[in-house]
Amino acid sequence: MAIWHINGGKRLEGACFVQGSKNAVLPILAASIVCPTETDLLNVPQLSDVEASLAILRQLGCTAQQQDNDVYIDSRTITSNEIPQSMMERMRSSVLFMGALLARCGEVRMTAPGGCKLGVRPIDMHIDAMRALGASVEERGCEIICKADKLVGNRIRLPYPSVGATENAMIAACAAQGETVISGAAKEPEIEDLQEYLRKAGAYMNGAGTSAITVSGFSAEQHIGHRIMPDRIAAATLLCATAATGGDVELRGVDFRQFYRLQHFLKQSGCDIISSKRSLRLVSDGKLSAVGRVSTGPYPEFPTDMQPLLMAALLKASGRTEFIENVFDSRFAHTKELARFGADISVERRKASVWGVRSLSGSVVSATDLRGGAAMVIAALAAEGGSIIVDSGHIRRGYEFLDHRLRALGADIFMEL
Repeated sequence: MAIWHINGGKRLEGACFVQGSKNAVLPILAASIVCPTETDLLNVPQLSDVEASLAILRQLGCTAQQQDNDVYIDSRTITSNEIPQSMMERMRSSVLFMGALLARCGEVRMTAPGGCKLGVRPIDMHIDAMRALGASVEERGCEIICKADKLVGNRIRLPYPSVGATENAMIAACAAQGETVISGAAKEPEIEDLQEYLRKAGAYMNGAGTSAITVSGFSAEQHIGHRIMPDRIAAATLLCATAATGGDVELRGVDFRQFYRLQHFLKQSGCDIISSKRSLRLVSDGKLSAVGRVSTGPYPEFPTDMQPLLMAALLKASGRTEFIENVFDSRFAHTKELARFGADISVERRKASVWGVRSLSGSVVSATDLRGGAAMVIAALAAEGGSIIVDSGHIRRGYEFLDHRLRALGADIFMEL
């Protein structure tokens, strides 16, 4: 349990580097067991989800160690193809070990994954992808058993561009004989980072970043070195916090093209944004305007993970902003907690309407999920007076020392465990 203490009203100023990407490193950690090899990863964020993935790797018989932002994995010896339910339940991304273990061992035993409670999140597409490659899948109560004497390349058609299902299919297809084409694939930048890693591992793969990814063979490498891309959601969090508090912050080491939809709305709200090849600076006077309508969707549409962050930034924006959530059916749990700060929000099914208020007041709230918790941090930074955020561990799943980073930019914030 973490308790966040925040005294709002402080302007954020300065420059900082953005942490490595949570959503990029987790599939790469799973993919590290596709072949017997050693992997050195750089720019790995220190997160509880990373700790959970490393624990799974050790459970399977690998050496998996993290020192600061460097991770070393030796997957040359695997002694198990089973993941205990307690480990699967710690995070959603544990399901990515399905494709990795099937590719390496020909069999995997696991249960359904955990993660944030954002509504119905079935893994049917993951299972269908394994079956398309020739695996048999049996469900015994909570247990899922996938087996394949050999995997055979095939055309995998995803009915929705699921990031996780795309990644699982990419990883498993590395062990398939013949060519695999994944159509309807997700296009997120993290998919491209996974492709880069798998190519270094020996995969003949192309198409990441488009709707069709082709895998046509694999020649295993003995050692892989890879640097994890910056976290665009963590970058978005800092930008929204700067916008809400009326600050001036430069983010270094980021690719501004990866969150241009957010930049569009922040500019529309009245922020000035100056971008270059590897940095982005946002300047805000804190007097924001509503942006009309924000609708979430698969990349390159506005990301669902940024929806709570932008909502928190616009709680004091003059006018009305409408948020339409098209990805998850329970993504507005944070709105009830934001209302405790004095926000004016109404929710009707997948639509939330936010009317900007003159001021927010400090409050005591509970983090509902990872990005909802970050939204409460943003609201507390923009509020007058002190706030307490009670968090059962959601925020640490995706943010590396967020309190330290914000404090370095001028926030009055500290966290106690």
